[in-house]
Amino acid sequence: MDYDVAIIGGGPGGSTTGTLLKKYNPDYKVIILEREKFPRDHVGESQLPPISLVLEEMGCWDKVEAADFPIKIGATYRWGKTPELCDFAFVPREEFKNEQRPAKFVGQRTWTAFQVDRAIYDKILLDHAAEMGCEVREETKVNKVLADGDRVDGLELATGEVIKARYYMDCSGHSGILRRAMGVETDSQTSLQNIAIWDYWQNAKWAEEIGVGGTFIQIMALKYGWIWFIPLGPTRTSIGFVTSADYYKKSGMKPEDIYAKALAGEERVAGLIQGAESENKLTTTKDWSFVAKRHFGENWFLVGESAGFADPILSAGLTMAHWAGREVAYTVLELDRGDHDAQWLKAEYETRQARRVENHIRFADYWYTANEQFVDLKDFTAQIAKDNGFDLDPEKAWAWLAQGGFIDEDATLGAAGFGIEQLKGLGTFLSDLKPTHGAAENNVFELDLEGATWKELATYSLGKVIKSTCYVRGKQILPVTGVLDLWVKLLERNSQLSNIIVDLKSVAVRYQGQESFNMRILQLVEDALEGMISDGWVKAHFDPSQPLVKLPCRTNFRTWLETVGNFA
Repeated sequence: MDYDVAIIGGGPGGSTTGTLLKKYNPDYKVIILEREKFPRDHVGESQLPPISLVLEEMGCWDKVEAADFPIKIGATYRWGKTPELCDFAFVPREEFKNEQRPAKFVGQRTWTAFQVDRAIYDKILLDHAAEMGCEVREETKVNKVLADGDRVDGLELATGEVIKARYYMDCSGHSGILRRAMGVETDSQTSLQNIAIWDYWQNAKWAEEIGVGGTFIQIMALKYGWIWFIPLGPTRTSIGFVTSADYYKKSGMKPEDIYAKALAGEERVAGLIQGAESENKLTTTKDWSFVAKRHFGENWFLVGESAGFADPILSAGLTMAHWAGREVAYTVLELDRGDHDAQWLKAEYETRQARRVENHIRFADYWYTANEQFVDLKDFTAQIAKDNGFDLDPEKAWAWLAQGGFIDEDATLGAAGFGIEQLKGLGTFLSDLKPTHGAAENNVFELDLEGATWKELATYSLGKVIKSTCYVRGKQILPVTGVLDLWVKLLERNSQLSNIIVDLKSVAVRYQGQESFNMRILQLVEDALEGMISDGWVKAHFDPSQPLVKLPCRTNFRTWLETVGNFA
């Protein structure tokens, strides 16, 4: 074989896969085949915080930070039940500290994200993959996939050259070159069929500037769709409009006309682009959400958007591409080590990737159906609600989302990339999304493992896939690791909050000064308990004879220790 791994596509999924393969096994021969010449524009510029963890592992977070992209602190929405603006923040505006840039991946920067100019961002990542030792070929088109049954035997290029490898990765996005060639079917799982129209603008005003480079993207609902407004740098902004394909067809308007109408019809956006100039790069695409029915074959894998796509309302595309690239790299490394069953490794990869896309589709469905401002799209959103069989009242809405699980295989707490605390805040503009039970309102917590079974779960760390255990009950998963493992141990000892606090304080003191414990464990204590309650692993109630004590919630543990001193 010419190569160990051949990657189709040099976007973030391909760059992540190649970089991490070379990081953990420098002897691998990895080739990345990209049909375009970088830099090139690409939609999907707004990130979620989990991406930064992958960039740090790749060794290129500092390079991305040095590019001076805006820091995404959150989003400002006009959505849901009220025409008023509402902020959705990763870090509350008032808590974001003013610090010089470039900064390091510590403190508040671990909770925030980037808004990236993909022309610059994707080139940084692809160049980094080349520096790590990947062979990168741009302007190289794969014309044909040579296959024998479920096995790929080679990639025939436009030049006639045939690339042969032991493993093949489809990181080609919507093109789905391997997916289509191998006859993989897709499932839409939703009525969402939207189109997106966008352009880039020079010298548009930022809605607000917080500290050095911090801002909120703008998501503004119209009665027939919504607008994204994403600053990509000091002068460049991505502005797009999303509407249902059905509405677009019925309007009879050209893309440029409906785009101009949308921007002029949204007062906030119209004000921000006053005096700005379009780059006249208007582009359209269909936003058909889907999940591939298979994500791997004998020696090939689907990565990122080639395996599934969810509506861009949640800014999830790049996050899923990076994490899929990371996990498929780990999977190949372990396949070669031979320490785990090959089918188990592949199945764990597929399950994770499919579950992420499905959860994002599910959550996006909720967002659309909960938006009463979509006056001209009522039939569209009503059909989504009907297909999912739910009514928008507070208890049912929360329970409907919880069916997908607020705890995923990575012990991530929340849904679709949003933390539990952030989900609670969504009720301020979606109104119906409210938890029926909470950690903050109760003081007796009983661990409930009835009907649960053990499962071996893949944990991805430092280039290795580790078998760890978890509880499984229906669709709900409780990984016994990290902060969740801590809670299982605490609740096996005590159910009363006052006693739990004593144990928790002793743990916090034991690890005092360890930043990783403070960031990864202590600051997630309340979110973890909330997730366990929502997913049914903990029964919570209030005993008036017992005190109600505050749990730590993304705060400095010294401050929290002072507040619980009575229980020392």
